[in-house]
Amino acid sequence: MTSIRPSRADDIDAITALLETHALPTADLAASQVAFWVAEEDGRIAAVIGLEQHGGTGLLRSLAVSALHQGKGHGQRLVQSLEAEARMRGITRIVLLTQTADAFFARLGYAVVARDAVHDAVRDSAEFRSLCPASALCMLKPL
Repeated sequence: MTSIRPSRADDIDAITALLETHALPTADLAASQVAFWVAEEDGRIAAVIGLEQHGGTGLLRSLAVSALHQGKGHGQRLVQSLEAEARMRGITRIVLLTQTADAFFARLGYAVVARDAVHDAVRDSAEFRSLCPASALCMLKPL
């Protein structure tokens, strides 16, 4: 049975390990304001997603699904949960950077946009400034 829940303090090591397995940024996690949700299967973290809020814009951070749990819909369910939470927080659009998952996010309604079309506060985030390469695609979805 799979459940989605907000992460707890004792999840950080498992979250960091899963993100690092997928070569996703972790350097700023201790200092950033990223809220994580996890998909848990049989008591173990199967997938993770993060949200960093910048006013009315949410920055989707680090969707990762463990290799053993891919293809089960965990990623899509986590994105849907993140979007629902974002709406409750007054977020009206979600932005993300990706080098490998643009087709996945396009199927969920995200569209490629120019980086300079994104709100300044998001562009000033560590994710945009230094953690993700300039070659990463910027995608946006209005909520």
